[in-house]
Amino acid sequence: MGRIFEKRKHKMFARYDRMAKSFTKIGREIAIAVREGGGDPKYNARLRIAVQNAKGVNMPKDRIEAAIKRATSKDEQGFQQSLYEGYAPHGIAVLVECATDNPTRTVANVRHHFTKHNGSLAANGSVAFMFERKGVFKFPAGAITNVEEFELEFIDHGLEELEQDDHEIVVYTSFNDFGKIQKILEDKGIVATSAEWHYLPTTTKELSEDHAKEVLEMIEDLEADDDVQSVYHTLR
Repeated sequence: MGRIFEKRKHKMFARYDRMAKSFTKIGREIAIAVREGGGDPKYNARLRIAVQNAKGVNMPKDRIEAAIKRATSKDEQGFQQSLYEGYAPHGIAVLVECATDNPTRTVANVRHHFTKHNGSLAANGSVAFMFERKGVFKFPAGAITNVEEFELEFIDHGLEELEQDDHEIVVYTSFNDFGKIQKILEDKGIVATSAEWHYLPTTTKELSEDHAKEVLEMIEDLEADDDVQSVYHTLR
C-alpha cells in the first residue's frame, strides 16, 4: 500500500512540476510579447498567441492577467531571448532556446548542463544550419470538422504539412507564413491549443539505446532549467 502511495505521489509531483514549468515558459512569452508590442492583445498579435498558448496549458485567467500587468510595469525587468548551440554526446546537434533576465546566469547554467553530460557548447552558426524554423499549430482532433478541406484551403496560405492522429492535428508552416495563417485562423474562429515557432532538424541521427539515453538525460536536464524555453536536437 505504501509503495502504491509513493508512486501516486511521485506522479502527482511530476505533473505539478510540468505545469509549473509550462506556466513559467508562458509567463516569459507574455513578458517578451508585451515588451515588443504593448499590453493590449487586441493590437498585439504576438501577445494574442501567447495568451492562446496559456489557455492551451490551462493557465488560470487571473494568472494570465497578472502576467500581462506585471510585464507592463515600469519596475519589471525585461526578459530577452537567446539561442545557444552545441553538441550532446555522440555528435547529436542541439539548439537551446532561452528567455532570461540574467544572460550571465543562463549561459553558465546551459554550459554546465552540456559539460555535465559530456557535451559541449559551440559557436553561433555551428549547428543552427541543421535546423529550419517553422510555425507549428496544434489543434484538438475535433476542432477541424473536415481536415481534407482545411488542408486544401490552407495550402494556398502556406501550409506545408499536416499530421493527425486520434487526439491531435498538427500543422506546419514556413516561418514567414506563420502570421498570415494565424490571422486567417482567428478570422475563421478556429482556435489552436498552441501556436509556436519551432526549430525542426533537416537531418537526424540514430543511436544505440544506451547512447540515446545519455543524450535524452542531458536534454531532460536542460528542459528542467527555468531559463530554457525549448530544446531541439537531431536525435532520431
